[in-house]
Amino acid sequence: MKIYNQLKAFIELVFPHVCLVCGNSLFVFEMEICHRCLQRLPKTGFECLADNPVEQLFWGKVKLDGATSMYYYRKEEKVQRLIHEVKYHGNKYLGYELGRQFGGVLKKASGFNSSTVIIPVPLHFRKLRLRGFNQSEVIARGMAKTTDMEINTTCLVRNVHTASQTKKSKFERWQNVEGIFSVTDETAIANQHILLVDDVVTTGSTLEACVVAIQKAQPATVRVATLACAYL
Repeated sequence: MKIYNQLKAFIELVFPHVCLVCGNSLFVFEMEICHRCLQRLPKTGFECLADNPVEQLFWGKVKLDGATSMYYYRKEEKVQRLIHEVKYHGNKYLGYELGRQFGGVLKKASGFNSSTVIIPVPLHFRKLRLRGFNQSEVIARGMAKTTDMEINTTCLVRNVHTASQTKKSKFERWQNVEGIFSVTDETAIANQHILLVDDVVTTGSTLEACVVAIQKAQPATVRVATLACAYL
């Protein structure tokens, strides 16, 4: 044990465990981002607001029992940097911790805490193989930890590999994802209250396509929760 503690101290000296936002050293109970910076991230509060801007993205398109995002996503600001750290630099620990924080918020929100199963938006197997993990699944697993909800990563699949949505118009985004998702196990979502999880929502086209696939397979109750939303 003494040798282990000495080795741990040496590693922390060479590779200090610091906050990804402010660069200060983290306390033992903190993961990837310090408590102070977590509190300063731009929260939306949409989980307590009916007809909020995220819900409005889906009006007249699909039937949802609620939609929310935890943070505002703005270019060149903290939330974008954190999500890019997860998505493009493989920091699964950060994704899990942000998901854990999000789950803690939703557990107290009456419109979301009745959900029974979390389904992360799936990646096509080619992109999953290239990236090595699904960032939405990592976030969802953190949420499942604090909400005690089940998580299902196999019943919803992406059948078609599509180009990045980043530089596409709203209409092009919808064309890019129309009909590319399907449900492989209808019994897994029967009579469930589904919480569909993704990292960022911009136009809602990807999530809309997922909801269409789910509700085509089963008349399930669906709510949407994304870690962040582009500034609406």
